Amino acid sequence: MITLKNIEKVYQTKTIETVALHNVNLHIPKGEFVSVMGPSGCGKSTLLNIMGLLDEPTNGIVEIDGNPISRYRDKELAHIRNQKIGFVFQSYHLINDLSVLDNVELPLLYRSGTSAAETRRLALTALEKVGLSARTKHYPTQLSGGQRQRVAIARALIGQPEIILADEPTGNLDSVMGEEIMNILLDLNRQDGTTIVMVTHDENMAQKTERLIRFFDGQQVSDAKTNAYDYQKV
Repeated sequence: MITLKNIEKVYQTKTIETVALHNVNLHIPKGEFVSVMGPSGCGKSTLLNIMGLLDEPTNGIVEIDGNPISRYRDKELAHIRNQKIGFVFQSYHLINDLSVLDNVELPLLYRSGTSAAETRRLALTALEKVGLSARTKHYPTQLSGGQRQRVAIARALIGQPEIILADEPTGNLDSVMGEEIMNILLDLNRQDGTTIVMVTHDENMAQKTERLIRFFDGQQVSDAKTNAYDYQKV
């Protein structure tokens, strides 16, 4: 599903050069749930942005479904992001002036060929999946942190993506809410076969996924199956 080959990412100004990623090689098969851990500033979010086609590597090859993205123009990359990839962020990125339902519908407003009625149906289905059917008319400021993160997940789901990229999805939540969000992601992976890559600082959450990749100073230092692997494959 996602392949990175010899990825380098360098941020350069007139006075300083910062190496964010160095010689990263990863393959994430379809349907796998992978967590990425490492200290702040080690390149985790940069890695996720490159996987999500939000940023380009300085060197190396990114493949989605076996196709190198270098062959695509910006408009085509935007189409792939809209069709194949859902994003979940730590800080939710909801629009406070829009209702829960309107927030969830947003991604499909940029997709041609989807009627208003179909967009509404898909939004309601996504909200039902995350347990927020009764909150469609509420606004983000009327929700708890866990509920807002559920809305963000529903928004990521509405386009029925094959891949979900989650950047610290439980980072702003208490342990109970964090477990609830994690269970939603696990259900999406196990029941729907969604490929998920999650950046986290929480070892407990990481151990619930199939595979744990650790980064340090922009480099991949380990890549191993977790204790959840056997359960995941039952």
